[in-house]
Amino acid sequence: MSDSSSQAQAPAKTGWMIFVIIIYLTGLLVFATYSIGAMGLGWLPAPYAPLRVPLMCGAIAYVGGALYCFRAIYLNKCVYKRWDPDWHVWYFIRPLTSTIAGAVSYLFLKAGLLVLESSSNAGASEIGFFALAFIAGFNVDKFVAKIEEVAKAVWGIEKSRSSQVRASEPPLPIDSVSTPPPPDTGRP
Repeated sequence: MSDSSSQAQAPAKTGWMIFVIIIYLTGLLVFATYSIGAMGLGWLPAPYAPLRVPLMCGAIAYVGGALYCFRAIYLNKCVYKRWDPDWHVWYFIRPLTSTIAGAVSYLFLKAGLLVLESSSNAGASEIGFFALAFIAGFNVDKFVAKIEEVAKAVWGIEKSRSSQVRASEPPLPIDSVSTPPPPDTGRP
């Protein structure tokens, strides 16, 4: 009797947690979108004006990370029916790592360690910053791998242990839809 009641509670807990994750992601998405709009309209206080582009990069990267997380929820819960509660914390942390990756992308572009274009058009440069920030937020693992490649080439710094472990693992099989599982380093 207790087995059937615990089995009935598991879907309810999963459904509740998916709802919490969606509310969390949506709340931060609204905040990020508002922030992008406010900074784009020049509403940032004067002392923070020099930080407008890096802050926008972080907010735009969050949008990329949120898109990745929403897609992961949709694929894992609805399409593949393989939702795993062990990955709940990932849905809370991933958007934050996306935001950090977007801000760091600005730093690497500004330092000249990553190059997007050869023209000196200031408006185009900002769009380039924002585009790279979105990509960095959407695909944190690939961005971190690229940064590690730059660090090795420029300063001779070896890749982190987590990258070395990932590199030694066998590649994941590609499914017929050609969409990888949402978490960056394994199955959900």
